[in-house]
Amino acid sequence: MNLLNLKTIGLLIIVAVALVLPLGLSDYWQYVLTVAFFYAIMAASWNLLGGYTGQFSLAHHTFGMIGAYTSALLMAKAGASLWISVPAAVVLTMILSLILGIICLRVAGLYLALITWAVAEVVRNYSRMHYTFTGGDRGLDAPLMFGTLQPTPYYYFFLGLTILVIAFIYVLMRSRIGFYLRSIRDDAIAARSMGVNIVRYKVLAFIVASGIAGLAGTFYGHSIGLISPVLGDFNEMAMIIIFVVIGGMRTQAGPVAGAIMVRVTMELLREQSEIRIIILSALVILIMRFFNGGLMESVRRVRKLFGRTQERVSAYRE
Repeated sequence: MNLLNLKTIGLLIIVAVALVLPLGLSDYWQYVLTVAFFYAIMAASWNLLGGYTGQFSLAHHTFGMIGAYTSALLMAKAGASLWISVPAAVVLTMILSLILGIICLRVAGLYLALITWAVAEVVRNYSRMHYTFTGGDRGLDAPLMFGTLQPTPYYYFFLGLTILVIAFIYVLMRSRIGFYLRSIRDDAIAARSMGVNIVRYKVLAFIVASGIAGLAGTFYGHSIGLISPVLGDFNEMAMIIIFVVIGGMRTQAGPVAGAIMVRVTMELLREQSEIRIIILSALVILIMRFFNGGLMESVRRVRKLFGRTQERVSAYRE
């Protein structure tokens, strides 16, 4: 059995387990996993930008917040339906990311990080101060997508959305666009010399990643029923990056595995809130020290070791 078949079987088993998992879980843990799926989408879309393209944006969480606020405001102020407000919110996040991308994606590294961080802080403080429009720190009520707070429908919805997003990124990164994005990350000068329009593809990656974040944020707002400036806190951006780093940058499964593992671990340690952040920080340090590629690197090492063991066994039998 070749490696491709093993991967396919493994994915099918994981999906099958995820489908039946709610049957044995309480409502609380279904909600925890639903939130983990939301962060998995955010981490996977940031990985498209920061991991595959090499653009270290610190405003990714902000586009999720913009999407959530836009959809809720359209429904509350303009009486729009969910089917209108959600696409409109995603389109707005993509337009704003296009504008921001044109302005700042000619720079890279620390300069890009600082610009996007500044934009994120402006948006967050605007949502906090304009009480009559956004609800301020109190938050803004968002109509529930399924009309109930019972977590099971949201669990399945976000599970399906996570699978669709991962599949989309998988196809994108194996297309010509994906090869261009990786070439920009590896050597922008060489990519330009081969005719790749650096700015155009950087902006494209920024738009796609931000659009996915806006979509996830919009549905997240309509699943919890309340949107607040907390979604724009820098801690949210830091957690997204931690999910990607722990899971493994430039991998498909890494951000998803990192988000789910860390969110579940944090909930298990909820009663030890004082040491929870210490444990998380130690985990990041240990993974970066011994598995620089995150959890996916440890999986590759185990698979490689298993392959060598099989070869030795086969040679001994011969």
